[in-house]
Amino acid sequence: MAIWNRAIETLPRDRLRALQGERLRAAIAHAHERVPFYRRRLAAAGVAPGDIRGLDDLGRLPFTTKADLRDHYPFGLFAVPRAEVVRIHASSGTRGKLTVVGYTTGDLAVWGEVVARAISLAGGGPGDIIHNAYGYGLFTGGLGLQLGAEALGATVVPMSGGNTPRQAMLIRDFGARVLCCTPSYALTIAEEFERQGIDPRDLPLAYGIFGAEPWSDALRAEIERRLGLVATDIYGLSEVIGPGVANECIEAKDGLHIAEDHFYPEVVDPDTGAPLPPGAWGELVFTSLTKEAFPNIRYRTGDITTLLEEPCACGRTSRRMARLRGRHDDMLIVRGVNVYPSEVEAVLLALEEIAPFYQIVLARDGALDTLEVQAEVTEEFRAACRAADGGLDPDEPRVRALRARIGDQLRSRLGLGATVTLLAPNTLTRIEVGKAVRVVDKRSSV
Repeated sequence: MAIWNRAIETLPRDRLRALQGERLRAAIAHAHERVPFYRRRLAAAGVAPGDIRGLDDLGRLPFTTKADLRDHYPFGLFAVPRAEVVRIHASSGTRGKLTVVGYTTGDLAVWGEVVARAISLAGGGPGDIIHNAYGYGLFTGGLGLQLGAEALGATVVPMSGGNTPRQAMLIRDFGARVLCCTPSYALTIAEEFERQGIDPRDLPLAYGIFGAEPWSDALRAEIERRLGLVATDIYGLSEVIGPGVANECIEAKDGLHIAEDHFYPEVVDPDTGAPLPPGAWGELVFTSLTKEAFPNIRYRTGDITTLLEEPCACGRTSRRMARLRGRHDDMLIVRGVNVYPSEVEAVLLALEEIAPFYQIVLARDGALDTLEVQAEVTEEFRAACRAADGGLDPDEPRVRALRARIGDQLRSRLGLGATVTLLAPNTLTRIEVGKAVRVVDKRSSV
């Protein structure tokens, strides 16, 4: 496949490192001069901009956290006059006050460039019709993918989320070649295709760019099987720029290539902040090297991954990040055991009887945490075990046996027991807009 910006994406590592060092020095000077927060933070760390001579000095710099962004709501971390900010985005604010980010015209150009690279990594190219079902608005997904598609020279269908029957109709009628949405919504679209009797293999649809929520290789295989496309993972977050920070290549699908000329990655111990070597799993940290309106120095993303430095078959020279294991703050602690939802998903989707729709419910029985895993079975399994009312009989021998098998596998993988509830197909609520709700934690209300 074509490489969008071959000069940069195949740059020898020594030359890329020199470019990163040059841009880092400029970024630190820019933040120090323009943002009082960074001026105070650097002074408290005993660091002057001139002390940072290259990437080896990065560890001397203090971290930036989401709490810092919220403490300076709304515009306290902007590095340019508000009149030079041509776009504002913000996080959902589901865990507190929104985190607000701004973009200059130059920032938007960079954003379009890195998303164009991401779409090219995923198999898209000029002239393709790209069906964009990411949400538009303050969330960066929809408008970010649109910027990149336009920079690439593709045709964008700005559908946003929701109205799934129309999504399926337009993908078919417009001849989309690339689908962009969350992985959970891709499955909802696949279900709608099945309801309408549309076989995706009869359509031009060939590639999918899925992100904004953690998803497993088992879920990727299910999406590829049901939509007849090649699915790749895209990564981004509004605090860094939005989607386009990294994307898998279709040649290898072995880690997400990071746009390292704009975003410098580190992995640190999530508890101590100490840097970790390549191959070690920890918290992902980014320093924005070229941001004008909203510079970000050593931003702790909360995402758990590792950096891959081995050469990639696609020929790009950028380092890659492994697909996310989850977020540090999404890790569940149940009876003293650390559990990532992705581990539950890996168990469930390895079973042919289970559909890719599940929910983890945490509650409390007295002083004891309880873990319940609710999972839909496939239509084929339900048909084999059909109850009189068309539902699922929990006492049917095959249902009991499957429930016991899942419980044993969860205990083996997680190190603790779980209650397994099997549900008939289409029982759990489908999310058409936003991210799938995989975890319901009722412990705080008990």
